[in-house]
Order: sequence, then structure tokens, then C-alpha cells
Amino acid sequence: MRVAIGMDHGGYPLKEFILEEIRKEGHEALDMGAFRLNPSDDYPDFSRAVGEAIVSGRAERGVLVCGSGVGAAVAACKMKGIRASVCHDHYSAHQGVEHDDMNVLCLGARIIGPELAVDLIRAFLMARFSNEERHKRRLGKVAEIEAEGR
Repeated sequence: MRVAIGMDHGGYPLKEFILEEIRKEGHEALDMGAFRLNPSDDYPDFSRAVGEAIVSGRAERGVLVCGSGVGAAVAACKMKGIRASVCHDHYSAHQGVEHDDMNVLCLGARIIGPELAVDLIRAFLMARFSNEERHKRRLGKVAEIEAEGR
């Protein structure tokens, strides 16, 4: 699977751990930046880059990291077709994919450390959407909200 990653200055300290884990699990990492530590960069730029990689088909999933994970998730969810969420526990990282077809995992580098980040990324990448009728029905309703664009 191709996984787009992006992080601002707040997430940058976890970058190498994340790249290493994605590759170790046999996936291809598509690095959308930051490419150097820059305290004045902005998380929406990386959320957009990761979202565009997914929407265009260059990546199947994404991982975004900022200080808390919240800003990156808020920005990513503004893009049509992106279902991003902050997950700082193992259950949410896989359940978000299984039930909600989450395609972007958002992490807060100021909240979690590298060991937990690795566990969450593993859970996220191993999970598959359940295709259960109730989950498909709920996703249909989410798509309706998205289509309304209000």
C-alpha cells in the first residue's frame, strides 16, 4: 500500500520513526514533507498535500502529524473524500478504518511518543473496512453530508 505522510514542525520529531515503520511493514511511503524543521510552517499545507495524494490515487492512505493531531485532522477533513481522525489509542486506530473507512490517521507528536506512534500506525495500516451493511449505510449518510457542502 502507498501511504502519504505529512507533518509540520510539531510533528517533525516523529518523521523518521514513521517512515521507518511504514517501510518495515512492507508499504511504500510517499513523503509530502516537511523536508526540514521549519518552525513557521503550517499544518494545513501538509494536510492538503496528503489529501491530494489520496484523492488523486497516488496513495491509498495517509498519516499526518502535528503537535496535537487536531489541526491536521480538521484541515484534512475539509477535502472531499478524506476521512481523517486523531487517534491516540490502539482501538481507535483500527476501528476507525473498520467501521468508518478512515483513510488518514492523525497523530499528535506532543501527545504521544515514537513507540505508541508505531503501534497506532501498525493498527491503522493492518485494518480493513468491514463492508458490513450498517457501516456502508452510515458512510452513505456521511457522503450525503459531504455532497451538500454546507
